[in-house]
Amino acid sequence: MTPQPNGAFSPALRVPDAPITLSTASVYPEKVPSAFELAALLGYDGVEVMVSTDASSQDLSVLRRLSDYHQVPIKSIHAPCLLLTQRVWGREPWGKLVRSKEVAEELGAEVVVVHPPFRWQRDYARDFVGGLARMQEETDVLFAVENMFPLKARGAEAGMYLPDWNPIDQDYPFVTLDLSHTAVSGSDALDMAGQLGDRLRHIHLADGVGITNKDEHLVPGRGSQPCGPMLETLAETGFRGHIVLEVNTRRASSRAERVEDLAEALAFARLHLAAADRTWEVTSGGEVSRRSTR
Repeated sequence: MTPQPNGAFSPALRVPDAPITLSTASVYPEKVPSAFELAALLGYDGVEVMVSTDASSQDLSVLRRLSDYHQVPIKSIHAPCLLLTQRVWGREPWGKLVRSKEVAEELGAEVVVVHPPFRWQRDYARDFVGGLARMQEETDVLFAVENMFPLKARGAEAGMYLPDWNPIDQDYPFVTLDLSHTAVSGSDALDMAGQLGDRLRHIHLADGVGITNKDEHLVPGRGSQPCGPMLETLAETGFRGHIVLEVNTRRASSRAERVEDLAEALAFARLHLAAADRTWEVTSGGEVSRRSTR
């Protein structure tokens, strides 16, 4: 802290050891190499590889070369759990997780993001919690199960996932919290984070309005989700997981606009994660105390 002429102390900027990384999904329809290029250009701390139908996202040697060339580490792997990636790395869901783990280990990634099983994957879902726990025992890579959302039709909810789209009551040791998904499900993101406690190890930072079933993945600050307060809370609690910008830029009219969106997303995250809303002051007795300016 630095003393000021009026006797107060200026705040020390507190930035947790939480890397802010860029999901390769954030540059779509551009390919994975562009994500590494833009992450390096804008100053992201790393990349999360969304394993997709893009061949470069599936190729270990290509990913290693991209990481080395741009000097951008691969911090996490998003397993191919989407409907569009059902045939990527085979059709057997456990095989996909094994392959994701192996790639993460080879590349030095710390987290594999996993979706809960689809409802029609009944055999997979039946042993998902126990099987994931057994896999976790075999590796230092964290399997972080992501919160999803129900489909809504005429006011009724239809579940797509087993055992549930909501990870709160499931025995997952580690969880990814996606703020675009909380918008769709109508969940309180801050309350979910509080209930998850130490199980919360990974954040997909994006925004959403939450009026429809659409999973929007807006740039943080452009929707209704508490993206800023979430980051400030993480800073105050010493969060040491990953914060991944997983935003939708597919409607960008040009590459320059895409770069601007990703730069804005990173600036938003750094600003709020710094938790610079605290000031220090000296009491009449000469003691230093912290005063919140919220």
